[in-house]
Amino acid sequence: MRKLLIAAACSWLIPLHTLAQDLTTRFERTQGRETTTYTECIDYYRRLDQRFPQIKLLEMGPTDAGYPLHLAIFSGQGNFDFNSLHQQNKRIILINNGIHPGEPDGIDASMLLLRDLALGKKHLPDNVVLAVIPIYNIGGALNRSPDFRVDQNGPDAFGSRGNAQNLDLNRDFIKADSKNARSFQQIYQLTDPDVFVDNHVSNGADYQHVLTLLSTQHNKLGGVMGDYLDKEFEPGLYKLMKARGYDLIPYVNHFGETPDSGWTQYFDGPRYSSGYAALFHTFGFVPETHMLKPYPQRVKATYELMECFIQFVSEHSAAIKSIRDQTKQTVKTQNSFPLEWKTDMNQHSTITFKGFAAGHKPSEVSGLPRLYYDRSKPYERQIPFYNVAEPGNFVQKPAAYVIPQGWWAVIDLLKNSNVQMQRLAHDTAITVEVYHITDYKTAARPYEKHYLHSQVKVAATQEKIAFRKGDYYIPLNQNANRYLIETLEPTGGDSFFAWNFFDAILAPKEGYSSYVFEDTAAEYLRQHPEVKAELEKRKATDTAFAHNASAQLDFVYNHSQYAEPGYLRYPVYRIK
Repeated sequence: MRKLLIAAACSWLIPLHTLAQDLTTRFERTQGRETTTYTECIDYYRRLDQRFPQIKLLEMGPTDAGYPLHLAIFSGQGNFDFNSLHQQNKRIILINNGIHPGEPDGIDASMLLLRDLALGKKHLPDNVVLAVIPIYNIGGALNRSPDFRVDQNGPDAFGSRGNAQNLDLNRDFIKADSKNARSFQQIYQLTDPDVFVDNHVSNGADYQHVLTLLSTQHNKLGGVMGDYLDKEFEPGLYKLMKARGYDLIPYVNHFGETPDSGWTQYFDGPRYSSGYAALFHTFGFVPETHMLKPYPQRVKATYELMECFIQFVSEHSAAIKSIRDQTKQTVKTQNSFPLEWKTDMNQHSTITFKGFAAGHKPSEVSGLPRLYYDRSKPYERQIPFYNVAEPGNFVQKPAAYVIPQGWWAVIDLLKNSNVQMQRLAHDTAITVEVYHITDYKTAARPYEKHYLHSQVKVAATQEKIAFRKGDYYIPLNQNANRYLIETLEPTGGDSFFAWNFFDAILAPKEGYSSYVFEDTAAEYLRQHPEVKAELEKRKATDTAFAHNASAQLDFVYNHSQYAEPGYLRYPVYRIK
C-alpha cells in the first residue's frame, strides 16, 4: 500500500525529458525518495540565477554554521530592488524554508516552483514578487542523517532540528542568539513582506488531512488586518486549496489525547517567525504538512499551497496594500497595547475534521495501554475550534524610551530590526518614568540558552535621571512601535527582560559591613523620623521581621540615600 501511495503521489512530477538535465532536482531524480543537500540546493539556485534574468540569488548575512544566508528572488521584470518594487506597487511574498531541516518539504517545493516559473510552466503575476530563503538552518541541514524524526514518512535522510549552536531557530526571532536570526531580521526589514510563509512539517495526531495551516492569531494581529485575515484571507486560501483537492484545516493544536474534542489556535508569540512578522504588520502563515503522509505528497501539497498564496495575493493586491498601509499609520498613533492574550473558551467556530478512529491496546514494550489510530476507520465530524483571544496587561505607549548606551546588546538588536533612534547630543538630566522590578519568577531549567522570567511585577516612579552624551532616544511614532512595546516593556512574555538581557540589575553590586553600618543607620533614623516610623510599623506587623536584625538593617539601608540606585531599576526609561 505504501508503494502505491508513493507512486500515486509521484505522478505529478515533471517528466525528466521535458527539462534540461541540469535543472532536475535530487527530489525528481529519486522520484521523491530523497531531498536535496545544502550544497546541491545553493548550487541549483546559482544555476537558475545564471540562466534566467528573472531570478537573482543574493548572499545576505552570516549564520552560525559559517555559511551565508541566501535569498533567491523571482521578479518578472528583473527588478530586485525592494524599495523600487514597493514603489511599483508590487506585493512581496517572503518564503522561509528549512528552519527545521528535518522538515524539508518547502526546500524541495520552492526549488521546483521557481524553476517552473522561470521555464514558463507556471506563471507569476506581474504584481507579485517572490523572495525565498532556500535553507534557513544551514547548520542543521549539514548535520544530515536517516535517523532523525523517527516517526516521519520520508525522505530517506535530512537535517537535524538544532542549528550549529543546537538552537531551535523557531524560538529565536526576538532574542536572536543566532547569527541566522540576525540575518533574517535584516532580510525581513529589507523586503518588508506583505505575506510571510514559513514551511514546516507537523507531528502529533494522525488524521486524513495532508496539510494544516497555522496563521497569526487574528485578534493579536488586530484591527483591519486581523479582520481581513479571519474573514477574507484564510477563507480564501481554504477555498483555493479545496478546488485543488485539499481539505485545509487549522494547525492541530489539540488539548485532549486525540483531536476529537477540538483544539485551540496555536499562539505564535514574537519568539516565533510568524509572531515576529506580526509585529511589523505582515500576514504570517506556517503551513504544516503531516509527517505520516508520503514525502512526494507533502511536497506537492506545499507547492500547491504556495501557488494559492500567489493567486490570492495577486487577486487581492489592492486590499492587502491598503490594509497594511492603514495599519502602519494607525500603530504610530495607537496609545494602548496589550502584552497578554488568553483564549476565550466560551467562543468557538466549527470545522470539518477528517480523522481516524483512535483506541487503546496493550503495548508490546510496556504491556500497558497505548494509543493507536485505526486508518481502516476514517471519520468526518464537526469539532470546535477555539480561535478567539482576549487581550490583557495593557500598557500605555510612552512618547519615547531612553536607553543608556551601555546596554549595547539590546541596542544592536533594535537597530537590526530597523528601529529609528537618535543619540543624545549632550549630557543631560531628564525627568522620566522609571520601572522598579518588584517581583518575578524564573524558570528552573534553561530554555533555548535562557532562564526565562515570567509573572513580572513593576512599580513606576517619576525620577530625574542623568543621561550621557551618546545615550539613545527612541521615539514611538514609527512603524516599529509594536516591536518596541513587546520587547522593551518588562512584563511582556517575550520582552528582552524576560529573555535575561537585563539580569545584571537583579543583583546588587554595592553593600555594607553590618558592624559599621549599625552606627550609620542609627544616626540616619534619628535624622529621618519618617523612616523610623515605617520601621516600627513593619516590626509591629511582621513577627519574623521583628526578630531579624539583618532584615531591619537592610530596611534602613534600602530607605536611605546609601541604597544602590541601579539595583532592580529597569534601565529602559519612559518619557511620557
